[in-house]
Amino acid sequence: MEPLYQQTHKRVHEIQSHMGRLETADKQSLHLVENEIQASIDQIFSHLERLEILSSKEPPNKRQNAKLRVDQLKYDVQHLQTALRNFQHQRYTREQQERQREELLSRTFTTNGTQKKILDIANMLGLSNTVMRLIEKRAFQDKYFMIAPLLSQGPSRGLLAVHKMDFQTAALGNGSCQTAHFGGRWTRSS
Repeated sequence: MEPLYQQTHKRVHEIQSHMGRLETADKQSLHLVENEIQASIDQIFSHLERLEILSSKEPPNKRQNAKLRVDQLKYDVQHLQTALRNFQHQRYTREQQERQREELLSRTFTTNGTQKKILDIANMLGLSNTVMRLIEKRAFQDKYFMIAPLLSQGPSRGLLAVHKMDFQTAALGNGSCQTAHFGGRWTRSS
């Protein structure tokens, strides 16, 4: 039992040092390191099963100590397994956030549907083409005034706000214009 215990104990310490490699590994070799660590953990679990059987066959005066040592190894390996799973979960979350960020950056924010509705409303109200062009120009400018500060806040805060942005411009009968900004707050312009 003692040689298998020493070999398993040594392997646990090797895995602990390999866990540090996860933080410094590049994206290409990261999966290889994870798979290597998982294979080692699986191998240790099989050694622990064998050690449990061997510890029950120890003489009565050594049995309790042997079981205690095996239980401690089992606890250490379960801790390593949990640490690996947490690292994988964090990596998955980080990759998902990067994909969402790239998706937001590649998305074009158009107001074509809104513009068509505005033009239809303006035509019904009898507004001139000049007023409609001013409305379109203002909507275009407002979009950049709202997006620029959001982009300066950084990728996690600003882009999320751009994604959730509610931006509409509506023409009113008296020739004035209202633009809806975040959360439905209205500002009046002419």
